[in-house]
Amino acid sequence: MDLFAELEQALGHPAAAVDLLIQRLAQEHRWAEWFQARLMRTRLELGSLPDDVQIEIAREAGKRYLEDGEILRAWPYFRALGDHQPMIEAIEKLQPDQFTQEILGLCFQERLNPKKALELLLASSGICRAITVFDQYPDPATWEQALSMIARSLHQELEQSLKLAIARREASAPESSDVRELIAGRDWLFGEYDSYVDASHLFGILRLALDSGDPDTLRLALEMAEYGCCLSATFRTNTPPPFDDYCRDHAVYLRALLGQDVDAAIDHFRKKTDSAEVLVRLLLQLGRPCEAVEVFERFLMDRDPSFLSCPDLPELCQRAGDFARLQKLSRERDDPVGFLQAALAAHVPKSS
Repeated sequence: MDLFAELEQALGHPAAAVDLLIQRLAQEHRWAEWFQARLMRTRLELGSLPDDVQIEIAREAGKRYLEDGEILRAWPYFRALGDHQPMIEAIEKLQPDQFTQEILGLCFQERLNPKKALELLLASSGICRAITVFDQYPDPATWEQALSMIARSLHQELEQSLKLAIARREASAPESSDVRELIAGRDWLFGEYDSYVDASHLFGILRLALDSGDPDTLRLALEMAEYGCCLSATFRTNTPPPFDDYCRDHAVYLRALLGQDVDAAIDHFRKKTDSAEVLVRLLLQLGRPCEAVEVFERFLMDRDPSFLSCPDLPELCQRAGDFARLQKLSRERDDPVGFLQAALAAHVPKSS
């Protein structure tokens, strides 16, 4: 006998009919309909739907979907409840073969464990896809950790490829994991068509690493940049200044962020064409906001702030604590609010 016939027979006892429906829907894991049937049973029993009961039934429906591995179908219930934790925990337990592009979209759009989503993407689709989506990474709190994961993955790939090539030539591979040590004195590694990771992956990581403040990530990126400097012209990308010599220019920048050859790096980018915005960013990262203000005033005053890749002058003045200059700028821009904010900030006593 099918379900509809059973329900017709049970209609003489409405509560029993609804209980039968709830039981059958649970057996078939039809949790959305089970949720509606549970609400029906509550209305039948109480004559109303108290909020606490609706919440508990919704939580149970979401939990049942998660137990079935139906993350996307569980989300509407937990979203309505404003409770993200069960989703975050379920995503943390996923294996790469359970991961889908739809789950990636949910994790990024709703900030539901995006770091784990990126880890799963890296395992299931590879580093190319991970680098591609990283520009949309939504969670500043875990951005550094996520970037470190990608950088480390590419570094390991490069290390393994280099060691394999060295072992073929020298019968054994060095134990070092430092790329600079692996390539030192081995010019034979770099023929016209020899490379050991995809060049586009390398360039992508170097670009992203410039915004990192993590010394380990910067160190890995610098090793990879120095490897890139050894590649033949076949693998060099044509890019505009100030990163026209892509790997070498990134290596200079990364060394400065690591506290190496800082003045030389500043001088390097001062001499380059179209380097003002990059130089402003570098000076800020090096803790030199006053110099960043000077560079901006000299080269960027006529630029539309909407198209700048660095902070505009008011923000730079605030970072530099140069409130007199910020007041002057506010007068010139007919910005009385900015003027008063700067004037008030100038009179706030510095904490000892």
